[in-house]
Amino acid sequence: MTAPAPVPAPVPGPIPGLLPGPGVVPDRPRPAPRREAARAVTMSVVPPTVTGMATLPNPLPRLAADPSGRSLGLALPLGRLIDATAEGPWHEPLLWHGAYDAAPGAWTALGSPAARVGLLPVLMETGSAHGAPDEWELAPAMMSYPGDHDAEEVLAEFWDGDRDGADELLAAGWPGLAAAGTLTASPAARAAEVADSLLADGGRLKEPRLALVPARRSADIPAAIGWTGPLNHENDVARLCAVLRSWEDRFGIRVVGLTFDQLVLSVAAPPATGAEAEAVAAEHYAFCPDNLTRGRHGSLRAYAAEEVLGQRLWSFWWD
Repeated sequence: MTAPAPVPAPVPGPIPGLLPGPGVVPDRPRPAPRREAARAVTMSVVPPTVTGMATLPNPLPRLAADPSGRSLGLALPLGRLIDATAEGPWHEPLLWHGAYDAAPGAWTALGSPAARVGLLPVLMETGSAHGAPDEWELAPAMMSYPGDHDAEEVLAEFWDGDRDGADELLAAGWPGLAAAGTLTASPAARAAEVADSLLADGGRLKEPRLALVPARRSADIPAAIGWTGPLNHENDVARLCAVLRSWEDRFGIRVVGLTFDQLVLSVAAPPATGAEAEAVAAEHYAFCPDNLTRGRHGSLRAYAAEEVLGQRLWSFWWD
């Protein structure tokens, strides 16, 4: 009698009741080994001709003839469609963003209806030295599909490549994925709360505009637009989006803000104990080493206590 196949060890699962949102992220070709090369390419962008997954149509082209979005059931203010990339105009709009700074309440008023037609909200900075998204050197042609990557494999690879033995917690081997948190708010409500706080404080984002992105789920937004913020850390941001998907499932995160080089997340199920926070902080370090190595924290434990434990907002910056 043939022995049954061994059962794989369980991995931390999603928070019950969390479902990804609607939208579209087309498959992209695999990136070149070094992402810096994308900045030197000037050839015209050729749209992908093969997609390996079922997708919904991108609703953004309809806004060219219908700027208010009425045909989609929306009531959009004056805004812009962005198709600019590092390699020239993309074959369809990558995002829409408002023409004026967003005010508290805009996330719920505009973002919630848009999500029902596959356009997910995110706040985008337009007033920094790096300019608005049309100046960010977006590179959608370099992105793969987030669902093709395993979050733990991605983080373990980064951990082995970036680990700094000076910290006792970092000197150990990859600790594995942290356990899922417990919801303290619904992910949608927490995202709106954090978005409103970003729009009210006038500090973290300069001239923030509400943007709408055709994405399958909030975690996929950076890959959907071809964001190049982590340029010196990872060639293919879809690999980081695979981690964001896992954080969506385990911690109820949503992508609420993007700048040229910064990612801001809302967190609906943050770690509640020091040990839980340290486990998540290890993932943060693998995901974005600059948060620790170029930040003000002297150790991973200090970072966990100040930036992770009970925090409803996580932010990441790549040099």
